[in-house]
Amino acid sequence: MKTIITLLFSTVLFLNVGIAQNGSDQIQQMLNERDAEIKELLGPKGNDYTQEQRDRLKNIINDVIDFRSMSETALGDTYTEISEEKREEFVSLFSTIIRDNSLNRLDIYRAEVTYNDITVNNGTAEVKTMAQMDNVRTSVDYDMELQSGEWQITDMSIDDVSTAESYRRQFQSIIRQRGFDALLESLRRRAARA
Repeated sequence: MKTIITLLFSTVLFLNVGIAQNGSDQIQQMLNERDAEIKELLGPKGNDYTQEQRDRLKNIINDVIDFRSMSETALGDTYTEISEEKREEFVSLFSTIIRDNSLNRLDIYRAEVTYNDITVNNGTAEVKTMAQMDNVRTSVDYDMELQSGEWQITDMSIDDVSTAESYRRQFQSIIRQRGFDALLESLRRRAARA
């Protein structure tokens, strides 16, 4: 009996390691393909970009981000306290602002990326990378979740600073001082400029 239990435990452990390894390979391949597609579209340094190229870049860069999860983290408890209608508007405005910000400094997407570690556990993953450009090294880490067979980024950290947490601090400060409606109005103005 002890031998059977040990054998079953070893089999389950082997299968879990195999699934995690397959997940990490899938994530790295997906991120590598995305990186190559961005670099190809960027072309040589100093290029000007048409609106069509900028729109394609915005889609490639952002289509792997789960803006709903990031919005939930950025709003904290407020996310569940507001109406569904306000929640939907917030997610839409927040994603518009993030998507627009992704094109502020296109040269950063030319960095060489090294994958230091990809840890997969029960449908979530943590990806640790190092981006290097012009002798400057920057850690870029991703929290990811498997959703309907596709890996999505739920947060990203640059030099150990979480994007969602940074927004959360800003948003909570506005909510405490002026309320959620003031935050929503501020986001509407920012999104309109995007």
